[in-house]
Amino acid sequence: MGLADHVDGWAPGPVEETDRIGAWPARAFADLLDQPSPVEPAGVGGTGPVEGAALPPLWHRFHFLERAAQHELGEDGHVRASHFLPPIPDRRRMFAGGRLEWHAAVRVGDEVVRRSAIASTTPKSGRSGEMLFVTLRHEFRADGRLLLTEEEDLVYRQQKPGEGRRVEAAVASEPGPHTADGPWTARLEPDEVMLFRFSALTYNAHRIHHDFPYVTQVEGFPGLVVHGPLLALLLLELPRRHAPDRTVRSFEYRLRAPAFAGTPVLAAGGPTTGDAADLAAGTADAPPSITGTVRFA
Repeated sequence: MGLADHVDGWAPGPVEETDRIGAWPARAFADLLDQPSPVEPAGVGGTGPVEGAALPPLWHRFHFLERAAQHELGEDGHVRASHFLPPIPDRRRMFAGGRLEWHAAVRVGDEVVRRSAIASTTPKSGRSGEMLFVTLRHEFRADGRLLLTEEEDLVYRQQKPGEGRRVEAAVASEPGPHTADGPWTARLEPDEVMLFRFSALTYNAHRIHHDFPYVTQVEGFPGLVVHGPLLALLLLELPRRHAPDRTVRSFEYRLRAPAFAGTPVLAAGGPTTGDAADLAAGTADAPPSITGTVRFA
């Protein structure tokens, strides 16, 4: 039975959730990056006024976290079943990219309603076998005002435990991030402790990020995998650190190859036109793990 057969008739309806935006997750992620907190005045040390402070772009990801009881987790650390998970046996999930558009800032203290729905489901076949591409669309509102629209591209495939991983060949013609044009640079040192802390901050129990025997022997990766959202957040550190006076209005990104713990991730990029910048990040002397484009107000 192919993947298309497993999801024939699968059409989950939209859901709404509400979360209050607190300051602690932003402070904690800033600490993980060894950066000052963006939601309080400089030098306050975590005790200053934060109500109404704007979150940096994409930092809303530390809210609306999926909770699951321990008995609901599968052997890979993901929940075995939830509203938007396709009913595929021996399911493995990959985060492929996304698109975001900010209509207004998400602020500390906001009570935000997120409406989520399936935008598309597309079965495909490639060199790595059958895959199901699922796009989730989220709309975030506060007091009825649209703050943010986000689309997430997820890829699902089947892989039995212990089966070798089939990976699409990298596109060798793509430049590594060390050759990317532009003056903006940032560096990430993703060791086991950083990945553990990011997993805890996002309530992500996926074992590819913290369980070395599992990720190598079951999933077939050579090491612990750096979270896709962490790589996307690293790209957005480039305009945040190097163009702090500019407002990001949209961000489109694509995850192209895994990055692994123990190897520094280099990010580089810069403006290409008056209102856009191209960004890339990955390990030195290799095609980028992620590429993206921001557009400014």
